[in-house]
Amino acid sequence: MKAEGVGMSSDKANYQDQRALSARQVRMEIRAGRYDRHTAGLAAGKLQCNLAILPEAYALDFLRFCQRNPKPCPVVGVSDTGDPYMRTLGEDIDIRSDVPRYRVFRDGAFTEEVTDISSLWRDDLVTVALGCSFTFENAFIANNIPVRHIEQDKTVPMFKTNIALTPAGVFSGEMVATMRPIHKDRVDDAFRISGAFPHAHGAPIAMGAPESIGIRDLDAPDWGDPVPVKSDEIPVYWACGVTPQNVLMNARLPFCITHAPGHMLIADVSETLEDQSENQTQHGEKHA
Repeated sequence: MKAEGVGMSSDKANYQDQRALSARQVRMEIRAGRYDRHTAGLAAGKLQCNLAILPEAYALDFLRFCQRNPKPCPVVGVSDTGDPYMRTLGEDIDIRSDVPRYRVFRDGAFTEEVTDISSLWRDDLVTVALGCSFTFENAFIANNIPVRHIEQDKTVPMFKTNIALTPAGVFSGEMVATMRPIHKDRVDDAFRISGAFPHAHGAPIAMGAPESIGIRDLDAPDWGDPVPVKSDEIPVYWACGVTPQNVLMNARLPFCITHAPGHMLIADVSETLEDQSENQTQHGEKHA
């Protein structure tokens, strides 16, 4: 469990220091309370995950919702009930302490943001890990497509949209989208590269005028930080794993926890998921 008041620690590690570390090393920094900021650009080549932590009584309907809406809710891992370790995503991943910031919701209302949920953990909780678009940003950088929020050390801008989702049980709502400015000559490349990561939201859902998907003002994101769009760039929009937070609030569950927007779980498995089956096999052997 992290020390109380860790968010105010004077020995915080800075963002640039974290970029040189492995996924496990970043998690250990987070677990120790030395890092609690956004995770964009960290642990290049590794899968980053959005989180929804909810009572088992609601988990099956939530998984149905994700299956019906794979673009914003691509499931990459599900914990055993009451088990705080995400064993199929890597070694020693403690969901209670290895995320920089968490959001707690009670009866559909956001009540607090914390850096550790050990004191809130319950035996009936199930963790659902969902792919994150931070995963494909490493491929953008490798292909010389700048990522503005990483360049400026900001949290990616996220916006509510008017795109309706397919309901399941008590879960329904509209999609949330991230926006990245892309040079007009590289838009096709951005579609192609991100499209190779369906487990991380895949190709964009829209581009150009924000009004076309119900976004009022690119300078006023609902979450994250605004970033400038240059005259030779086009705003491009991807489905976002903050979508479940909207959906969970609409469902008014008595209790649930999510990651704070932009503050992801970094897994040990690769961004392509090619080594996840090996982790799953090892997990099965340990529990046989």
